[in-house]
Amino acid sequence: MSTALKIDFVSDVSCPWCVIGLRGLTEALDQLGSEVQAEIHFQPFELNPGMPAEGQNIVEHITEKYGSSAEESQATRARIRDMGAELGFAFRTDGQSRIYNTFDAHRLLHWAGLEGLQYNLKEALFKAYFSDGQDPSDHATLVRIAESVGLDPQRAAAILASDEYVAEVREQEQLWVSRGVTSVPTIVFNGQYAVSGGQSVETFVGAIRQIIRESRS
Repeated sequence: MSTALKIDFVSDVSCPWCVIGLRGLTEALDQLGSEVQAEIHFQPFELNPGMPAEGQNIVEHITEKYGSSAEESQATRARIRDMGAELGFAFRTDGQSRIYNTFDAHRLLHWAGLEGLQYNLKEALFKAYFSDGQDPSDHATLVRIAESVGLDPQRAAAILASDEYVAEVREQEQLWVSRGVTSVPTIVFNGQYAVSGGQSVETFVGAIRQIIRESRS
């Protein structure tokens, strides 16, 4: 008997741990196979809502925000690259990488959800930013990424040029903050069980099996 699983994946497209968490989650779902029928919904969270258009150097940003030294920041990036490689994802971040504003990317993700292509766009945005070093706040870049996953580029450009989905994304951001989400990724199963951070495949498999047991008891 397969258990229905609604998964709200609260994340930001500029969050490396969100990539690791998503890869761990999807591998876990692959391992569980017919035990679950999972439906993933990506929910918006901005790590840096006040980031200006030109962005900020990653080392400078991490130092300002977390007080990390350049050496600590470099060690963290190396760890993330290694973990990504184990999960089949190429992180190409270095000391010259930049942090950008991601609000418009979240607007496109909201639209992609209505079009049934949200997962595809999320993966493409992760690759564009972390593997290819592209700017996820640049409208022309976002239109190209949207088109690459089968979304209408003219519609994407029209959304970005307007305030369409601004209210919806803001409302969702506030909803998840009101529910206690303060860091990402936060993965919520069936609206009541939460797992935080870029967890391993094994951790996700264990958590999901526990949820299955509780839902049947």
